[in-house]
Amino acid sequence: MAKLYTNENFPLQVVRGLRTLGHDVLTSVEARQANRRVPDEDVLTFATSQQRALLTQNRRDFLRIHNSGSVDHSGLVLCTADPDFDGQARRIHEAVCSLGAGLHGTLVRVNRPAS
Repeated sequence: MAKLYTNENFPLQVVRGLRTLGHDVLTSVEARQANRRVPDEDVLTFATSQQRALLTQNRRDFLRIHNSGSVDHSGLVLCTADPDFDGQARRIHEAVCSLGAGLHGTLVRVNRPAS
């Protein structure tokens, strides 16, 4: 299972679902990184220092960082906001598990299904 780190805007309900599915998820609150105005590059560097892929809904900024190639990272999982927390946890689970080789340096998009 994946080792993940969530930044501040990520729903705790999805974190709980991912943990139930067997993933090792560390939140920014648990890591004492919340409410500190940590720049996005530093959030990604912290996740990488913990050997965790970053799980975020801040897609635009982290896509820019990934595309710049300026930060080596342990993976990025970019998600759209989704009120179906259990469904989102399952979609993230399926996406990261489909990458048998691991997440290092990989960008994964998990979008809310079309209505």
